[in-house]
Amino acid sequence: MSGATEAAPPPSAAGSPAVTVDAFLGGKVEAVQPAAGHHRSGLEAVLLAASLDSRISGTVVDLGAGAGVAGFCAAARCKRARVVLVEREPGLIACAREALARPANAAFADRVRLVTADIEAPQAERERAGAGRDLADHVLLNPPFYERAGGTRSPAKARASAHVLAAGGLDPWLRAAASVLKFGGDVTVIFRADGLADLLAAAARRFGGAEVMPVLPRPEQPAHRILVRAVKGSRAALKLLPPLVLHGEDGSAFTPGVEAMLREGRGLASVNRAWHGGRARPS
Repeated sequence: MSGATEAAPPPSAAGSPAVTVDAFLGGKVEAVQPAAGHHRSGLEAVLLAASLDSRISGTVVDLGAGAGVAGFCAAARCKRARVVLVEREPGLIACAREALARPANAAFADRVRLVTADIEAPQAERERAGAGRDLADHVLLNPPFYERAGGTRSPAKARASAHVLAAGGLDPWLRAAASVLKFGGDVTVIFRADGLADLLAAAARRFGGAEVMPVLPRPEQPAHRILVRAVKGSRAALKLLPPLVLHGEDGSAFTPGVEAMLREGRGLASVNRAWHGGRARPS
């Protein structure tokens, strides 16, 4: 289960790529996503958005935003925040623009800005596109999960590029996050659990005070995902937090807390009290 439900698709012009309209947070968000050939966002994007305390203000930047699911969910939850989606694929930016025109997203559409830029482009190019320095108070990252030599690569080029890290690995992602963040701002990353060492190494030169939350499919299973929050310029020590468990011991249903995040927009800190979320108290 991805954390999304399908709504009625919009009409497509002849020759246009097929898309679906997927509802998130119990219908508070509708995303337009390519039906095939690209990465389709789901659970990971919703968890990223849930990582933010709903009372934050300032600017949230979703780097490598795809069709905008994480950023849209963040805007829906955090009503005082502005959101900037940064994505290099013009087709996905077009999907995000189409989604922002849908009535379901009217409550937050005027607080979302779209930027077409490649996070691996030179700093000056990203600044000209609208993703300049000291832009963000919070950054969300859902980078490709796999190294070039690992994982199963999709035959679709766009989908493969969303799943497989480029030659620089995670470093360009953390470098771009540090560039757009203000001093003292935080980045939250969702990644595969066995990539924790690589993620911490890429973050170490720019961020500190990392908080690591393992994400377990079931109580007795090892983590398959991690959520990591770190602060630009911090020298605080790393913290390993209690895990988030997605499912009970039996069946496919999510735990009540995870279900509340997926369907009601609850914050991660209200489900796992050890998580910071960008403020002192849970959302």
